[in-house]
Amino acid sequence: MAPNSNFAELFHRYDKNPILTGNDWPYRANSVFNAGATFLHDGRTLLLVRVEDRRGISHLTAARSEDGVTNWIIDSEPTFMPDPRNYPEEVWGVEDPRITWVPELEKYAIVYASFSSSGPLVSLALTKDFRSFERKGAVMPPDDKDAALFPRRFGGRWALVHRPIAYEFPVNRANIWISFSPDLKHWGDHTVVLEARRGAWWDANKIGLSPQPLETPEGWLIIYHGVRNTAAGCLYRLGLALLDLDDPLKVIRRGDEWVFGPDEPYERVGDVGDVVFPCGVIQDPKTGEIRLYYGAADTTIALATGNVNELLDWLKKQD
Repeated sequence: MAPNSNFAELFHRYDKNPILTGNDWPYRANSVFNAGATFLHDGRTLLLVRVEDRRGISHLTAARSEDGVTNWIIDSEPTFMPDPRNYPEEVWGVEDPRITWVPELEKYAIVYASFSSSGPLVSLALTKDFRSFERKGAVMPPDDKDAALFPRRFGGRWALVHRPIAYEFPVNRANIWISFSPDLKHWGDHTVVLEARRGAWWDANKIGLSPQPLETPEGWLIIYHGVRNTAAGCLYRLGLALLDLDDPLKVIRRGDEWVFGPDEPYERVGDVGDVVFPCGVIQDPKTGEIRLYYGAADTTIALATGNVNELLDWLKKQD
C-alpha cells in the first residue's frame, strides 16, 4: 500500500509539556513516567505514575487534578509499593500500570508489570479508591508486560491484552496477545491478535499495547507502540488498530504508518532517549476528545490530545 498522502496530525502536544517531572515530587525521585490514567467518580483525573527511585527500583504514586492538565495533587508518599515479602515477583519493583474501570466489579483494575528475578511479568490488583488495594498477584509468567484488562466480559470470560516475548536469533519477537479467564486468576486460550511485522517496518519485530483499550461505537481502539532498532538505538512510536466490539480477537483495521513519535527535546533526550510511551488515556464520551498521557524519554510525563472520531476516520482510509 502506498503511504497516505492525506496525513494530518492526529495528536497535538500540550504546549507546556512536560506536565510532571521529578522536581514536582514531594519526595526524592530519579524520574517519573509511564502513568496509567482514569476518571474518578468525582470528575477528577487520576494518574498512577511510575516513580523510579535512585536505586533504580520503581513504585507507583497517584496524582490527581481537576482538569487533568494542571495543579496536580500528588500523594505525599508512595501509593503502591512493591511487596516482595508476600509477592516475591515484585522484588525489583512495579512498573507501567494500565487502569480500567470495571462496572461489574465496581472497582478499578490495575494491570502492571512486576519486575521479578526471572524477568518482567504481568500482575493484577483491584481498588475502589486508590488508597487500599486487593492484589491478585501474577497472572502471566515472564517475560511478559504491556497489559490491560478489558472492562467487560466476552462470552462470560474476562479478556486481557498482553505482550509476551519470544526469544529468537538474531532478533527477539514480541506480538500482542489476548487471553481469557473466568475468574481473573486462571488464564487460557492465549491467542495472538496483532503480530509485529518483519523487515524495515516501523513496527517490525516488537510491538506492545500502550494505554488501555478504548471502547468506541465502531470497535475497540488500540493504541500500540512499535520499536524500531536503529544504529543509534531503539525508537518507540505509536500506531493504531481496531478490534471487533464483541470479538476482540477479530482485527477490523490496522494502520500501516506510525501516527506519533518522539520529536521534541524532552522526548528525545532523557534516561532512555527517543521514547514516547503512553500507559493512560482519558476519553470524553460526549465529544470524543482524548487525553493521552505518555512517558517522555523515560524521564517525565507529557500530554497529547486528539479526537477518537479523527482516529477512526484515519483508520478507515487504511484499506
